[in-house]
Order: sequence, then structure tokens, then C-alpha cells
Amino acid sequence: MADTHHAHHDDHHGISHVASMKVLIGTGGALLVLTLVTVLATKVDFGASINLGIAMFIAVVKATLVVVFFMHLKYDKLFHTVIFLSAILAAALFVGFTLMDTGQYQDSNIWHPDTPLQAPVGPRWPG
Repeated sequence: MADTHHAHHDDHHGISHVASMKVLIGTGGALLVLTLVTVLATKVDFGASINLGIAMFIAVVKATLVVVFFMHLKYDKLFHTVIFLSAILAAALFVGFTLMDTGQYQDSNIWHPDTPLQAPVGPRWPG
């Protein structure tokens, strides 16, 4: 006698989530708008540091949208969200500390392509 309790096969095992078309189209539209904002921001000169900050901020927002909605982090475990935010914070710290240091040595960076400086050791520049 066949067991009727196992006759119904459920293909949903709880390991995935299907996002609605509204969410996917909305996220895609937001990414397109943010790409347009990035391109338009390059047309305005706010200064090198501020332009870089704006570009990095927009890039982080776009990456967050991709991870949250396209990669389904919104529907995943809280632990994975903590790991993602920790990675964003670590990257921001690395970039931030690098930007803080660039003003310390800009005066010594003298570059003349026509007459480059000679290295203190090693082969000499011909000419």
C-alpha cells in the first residue's frame, strides 16, 4: 500500500528566496540612477578628495543594493549582514587612513616627465 503522506513533493527546502519583479526592477532602476549620478558628479569639480569621497560613497551604496537585494542578504541570516558591514567598515578604514596620509608627502612628489629626477642608486637616466 502506497504511503499517501509522501506523495506530495515540496521543492521548497528553505535554502533560497525568490525576489519579486517589483523589487528587482526597482533595484535595477536605482542602480541605473546612481550610475547616472556618478557620471554627473565627475562633471563638477569639488576637489580631488571630495570627488573621491562622493564616488566611493555612491559605489558603496550601489554595492549594498546589489548585495542586499540581488544576492538576497536581506533574507539571509543576521550573521552574514554583520560580516558584510564589517568588510565595508574595514575597506572604509583602509581608504580613509590612506587619504589622511597623502597630504604628508605631496610636497616631495615632484615629477617632471621631460627631466625626471635621478635615482640615488642604480642605473642613470640617459641624457
